[in-house]
Amino acid sequence: MEAIRPFGTVGVRHLHANMQAPLSWKIRNTLRKEYVWGYVANEMAKGFSRLTGIPTLISELRGVKRYADGRREDYGVLGRRVVTDVGVAFMVDNFAGTTDLDTMKYHGVGTGTGNEAAADTYTSLTECTTETTPDNTRATGSTIEGLTGNIYKTVATVAFDASVAVTSHGVLSQAAVGGGTLLDRTKFAAINVVSGDSIEFTYQLTYTSGS
Repeated sequence: MEAIRPFGTVGVRHLHANMQAPLSWKIRNTLRKEYVWGYVANEMAKGFSRLTGIPTLISELRGVKRYADGRREDYGVLGRRVVTDVGVAFMVDNFAGTTDLDTMKYHGVGTGTGNEAAADTYTSLTECTTETTPDNTRATGSTIEGLTGNIYKTVATVAFDASVAVTSHGVLSQAAVGGGTLLDRTKFAAINVVSGDSIEFTYQLTYTSGS
C-alpha cells in the first residue's frame, strides 16, 4: 500500500522581535566623551538639586530604528544634554507671552558631528533636507507629560527616502527646515539608514523643583 504523502505548501510567517543595536555601535557611542560627560552631568544635576533644592533641567534622547521590512532595532539612549541658550531664552519669552512652548515639538535630524554646546542653533545639525520624507519638513512629535508630572516628552518618527548616516538630532520650534529655535541638540554615533527606513526618537526634558 502506497504511503500517503502530504501535498501543498505551508507558509511560516516570521514575526520580528525588537532587536538590540549592534554591540559595536553601543561601544562607539557610549565611549564618546560627550556621552560620558552627559551622563555624569545629568547625575550631578540630580544630586545637586536634591542637596540644595535649586531647580535643574536634564534631558535624554532615545532612538529606535525601523527597517522597511518591519524589523525594529533599539539603540537605547543616544545621548544626554544639551539644552541650548536660545532654547532657554525661548522658555523665558514664553512667560512673557512672545513665544509658545507648544510649538517645541518638531524633530530635525542631520549629519553634524560637532560637539554639543549651549551656543548651538539649528545650523549645528547640518540638517537633512531631501533625504527625509516629506522633503525639507521636520517630523511632528507628540507632546506628552511624563508619568511623574515634571517631564516633558515628545516622540516622533522620521522617515527616510534616501541613504544617509544620521549623527545629530534636535528638538525645534517649527516644521520647516532652515529656521526655528533649537531647544536641545544631541550628537551620537552614526545610525545608517536607507530608503524606506525610519527612526523613532523619544526626547525627555526633566524639570526639578526647588525647596
